This record gives sequence, C-alpha cells and structure tokens, in this order.
Amino acid sequence: MGVDVELQPGREAVVRVPVATLWTAPEAIRPVDRPALADPPDITAWIGGMDRDQRVGDCVLSQLLLGERVLVTEVRADGWAHVVALEQPAPRLDPRGYPGWLPAAQLAAAPETDPSAGALVVDAMLTTLRAAPDGPVALPAVVLGTLLAPAGRPVHGWRPVHVPGRADPLWAPEGDVLPLPAHRPEAKEVLAAAERLRDLVYLWGGVSTHGIDCSGLVRLAWRRHGVTLPRDAHDQADATTPLTLGEERPGDLYFFARPGRRIHHVGIVSSEPHGAIRRMLHACYLQRRVVEESLPPDREATLVGVHRV
Repeated sequence: MGVDVELQPGREAVVRVPVATLWTAPEAIRPVDRPALADPPDITAWIGGMDRDQRVGDCVLSQLLLGERVLVTEVRADGWAHVVALEQPAPRLDPRGYPGWLPAAQLAAAPETDPSAGALVVDAMLTTLRAAPDGPVALPAVVLGTLLAPAGRPVHGWRPVHVPGRADPLWAPEGDVLPLPAHRPEAKEVLAAAERLRDLVYLWGGVSTHGIDCSGLVRLAWRRHGVTLPRDAHDQADATTPLTLGEERPGDLYFFARPGRRIHHVGIVSSEPHGAIRRMLHACYLQRRVVEESLPPDREATLVGVHRV
C-alpha cells in the first residue's frame, strides 16, 4: 500500500473511502478481513464472508465514514497508520478521540476548509457517487449518515459533492442527500432513523448500514441528524442526562450493566412503558441483528438507567 506524502504524524487527515474499519493492530488482521482492506473496501463481501462468531471478533474497534477526520499519530512503512478518530469521542481511551489502526491508503490529506459548512447528509441506506450525472460509478456504497460538502447546484436530479482525495466533484442522486438539519432533532426523528436499520446484521465495532453494534446504532441514528455522540455505550451514558425510570419516552436510551461492572449495552426506547413492560430497538449481540422487542428477563435484570440525549 502506498502512503500519501501528506500523511505525517501530528497532521489531520480524512477518510477517503465509504467505510474504513478501525483495527486493534495490523497484526490482528485475519484472512477473512481482506475485503475490508481493499481500495475501496468491499464491506458487503467482508461481512458476508464471516460466520456469526467472526462478526464479533475483538480485532475490530470501530468504523469511520467517508470524510471523517482523524489525527495521524504514526505511519508505518508497511502502509498502516495509527490514528485518533476526532469525531468519535472516547474520553476513557484518549481525550482526543477513538484510537486505532487503519490502512493509510484509506486516508487523504485534510482539506483546508471545513467540509461540514453547509453539509449535506446521505439519507439513503446506500448511495453511489458517480463521475458525472448518471455517469460511470466512481464510489459505490456510501452509507446513511455520511456528510458531504456541496459543490454546486443540482443538475437534472444529480447533486455535485466534494469528496476527500478527489480533485473533481462526484455526483449523488439528488434524492439520496439532504441538507443537514439546522435544528436539534426531536428524539422521535432519531428513533425513526434507527428503525430503518431493523434486521441489519450485528457487527462488533460496526457503525454503518452494512452492519452495526449497539452503540454504533445509537451513534449513527444521531449522526444522521447532525449530533455527535461518543462511540462506546459507557461513554454515551456519561454524555447524556439520566432520568427516573418511568419518565422515558421514545428515542431515549436504556443502559445495561452487570453488578459491579461498567455499562456494556445500550438500546433506544421504542415506546412508552406500560406498567412493567418496556420495549427497545437495539443491535442484539445474542440474535446478531437489530431488533425491536420487549426487554427480556436478562435485560430487565441488568437495566441500570434511562437517559436522554
């Protein structure tokens, strides 16, 4: 893998592929992970090639979407970069953001201007960026919640956007991208975004519409509406406001922990409680997919709080 000369320790960079996976270490890569390292990565093939147990392997830390900013802290000669994901708060790991490794070829030098100014957000589960309106595919499988900088006015149903690492704009179907909301979203709007991910496959560390974990589901649903939450469930609890059980409303968050242990799971309140019956939408490790359900006994036993974003 080649390394961009601008990717130097101490400098910021941005993700130039639709989904970049953040790894614990280059040495942790398994043969089944090769599609995730391609340029661009084939995340569909990667997830499809793994069995249930491989999808929850602890070699994956998180994922970053096209355009997400990182701070480069090390670049290795073999083409790997250690980075801090600046848009994924992880205060217990690093006050700057979530740390981990990814292929340097999946990064580009950071633009001089702020790409979030007047940003568009991908509202489709997946969209394809093209080299010209209705032209050849330039970047497939750009996912929901990806932020894109507008590059001009729509033309015949296509919207030009700036993409990291590319000199010329690419074109998105106009209906697949929307202006990022100027107002703080209501919780029910965020719940509606999360509900679109029902039945999505569970992927440890997943933060995209290819596969997702519990805190990734919460993070992506809020990101779609322009709100940044921490990456991990215990940090999400620290960043939100506790409520009294019984006060929860759809879109609030349930948190779970075993006695004497830190929070390990989060779900989105999907309806108002009825007596002792509570329901949530969550990426379920046991069922290996996103489900909406009443809290089963093991969840009721480990429910430690409800919070509001």
